[in-house]
Amino acid sequence: MIIEKIVVGEFQTNCYIVGCAKTKKGFIIDPGDDSENIKAVIHRLGIAPSFILNTHGHMDHIKDNDKFNLPVYIHSQDKECLTNPAKNLSQLFGTDIILNIQSFAVEDGSALQAGELSFKVLHTPGHSPGCICLQHNDIVFTGDTLFCGGYGRTDFPGSSPTSLFKSIRDRLMTLPDNTVIHPGHGPSSTIGQERGFF
Repeated sequence: MIIEKIVVGEFQTNCYIVGCAKTKKGFIIDPGDDSENIKAVIHRLGIAPSFILNTHGHMDHIKDNDKFNLPVYIHSQDKECLTNPAKNLSQLFGTDIILNIQSFAVEDGSALQAGELSFKVLHTPGHSPGCICLQHNDIVFTGDTLFCGGYGRTDFPGSSPTSLFKSIRDRLMTLPDNTVIHPGHGPSSTIGQERGFF
């Protein structure tokens, strides 16, 4: 599997290019800004992305969704964030992000395909109602649910610390220690390394 991290925008969001090494088919996770840089990396890797996945609907993860002419997959509970500046938090920062793009809702257990790779959606609400993680074997893209040494903020509208900690304990801490996590901000880690915090 090909995984390339690109840190984008003023909030230093991790955007990931994910691809099947054999077929070169892939997708983009959270293109929150810097679309031209993301496109340059895609070209360098020779990946043909067929969709965008948003781990949740906050502005720093969705802002450049509309720069790629690709369908977007996002959890049903955060789908409104694509067109509602109050929901995606852009209104709080003096701008209105409204994305008129083709989008599809995913749910817990949904499967997404990239070449010969299959990924499973894990609904992990807390940072936002529609936060998700994306799992393939011993790799999980955790968005703003779980970081290296931390977890997502719960002081935003729609956030819930109770839901977030339950998501981490019930959905992520049940995974094997060697599971690698690729978060929405900061460095990667493993479930084993993070288990001590929970």
